[in-house]
Amino acid sequence: MRAVRIHQPGDHTALVVEEAPLPPLATGDVLVEVRAAGLVPDELSWPGAWVDRAGRDRTPSVPAHEVAGVVSQVRYGTTGFDLGDRVFGLTDWHRDGAAADYVAVEARNLARVPSSADFVQAAALPIAGLTAWQGLFVHGRLQSGQTVVVHGAGGGTGAVAVQLAVDAGARVIGTGRTNAAAVALGFGAAQFVDLGHERFDDAEVGQVDLLFDTIGGELLERSAARVRFGGTLVSITSPPPVKPVGGRALFFIVEPDRSQLQELAHRVDGGRLRPHVGATYSIPAAPQAFAAKRRGLLGKAVLTA
Repeated sequence: MRAVRIHQPGDHTALVVEEAPLPPLATGDVLVEVRAAGLVPDELSWPGAWVDRAGRDRTPSVPAHEVAGVVSQVRYGTTGFDLGDRVFGLTDWHRDGAAADYVAVEARNLARVPSSADFVQAAALPIAGLTAWQGLFVHGRLQSGQTVVVHGAGGGTGAVAVQLAVDAGARVIGTGRTNAAAVALGFGAAQFVDLGHERFDDAEVGQVDLLFDTIGGELLERSAARVRFGGTLVSITSPPPVKPVGGRALFFIVEPDRSQLQELAHRVDGGRLRPHVGATYSIPAAPQAFAAKRRGLLGKAVLTA
């Protein structure tokens, strides 16, 4: 099969397109014929890009851990899917990703593609959708009537977080660069803070119940002061260095969850959620897709077969 691979630790410039063997199936796996794959710009810096769960070298490795495609093989003993099913979800961080013609995925990490979505939209949803869901509802405990700030509201994850929070009955304040304003407001944010022209500290946002951070750095350090007493600060970039007074501060890494994927698909089919696709690229153009994200492409970069 055709695959995008990297043979030793490095960045996206070291990716090559080459022939590779079909991935072997373990117990519980299905083989998915890839129709689209989503990527995260810094995933080549993750330990799982280079070693398996036992710490052994696993190069050459294939990036892009979000997949949408068609089940083409089912391992003996695997249940839940049949040949020809349209599926989407996450591949294991310590196994090859979906920038290839085929990928082996644990069936428990997949759900059926929303009936109203195409493969590109489905591939843009797993990491962004699960991260937003877990940040808002699992860790952030967001409730209707609360106010939430979403740092990075124009990105793939931030745009989904805005939509999920609005759908849950929260008032949403988005932040980001100037070109993210239309995205955040278009997805339902009540207010947008342009960080290119205004310090978040000076913005008139008041005290909020939950702050969901996808940017990090100095902005994250200063954000705890805007969270009300007893509120929550959640980040996906690094552990928050400052805790809200009387509240919680936490960092998390997204986990696969089929039931949450199904909830996201239900919202897509109900017209309540739309994945934010920034641009599409052919699978051989994976290096250009990584480069575009590093240059600040809003939304998800999706590879297509």
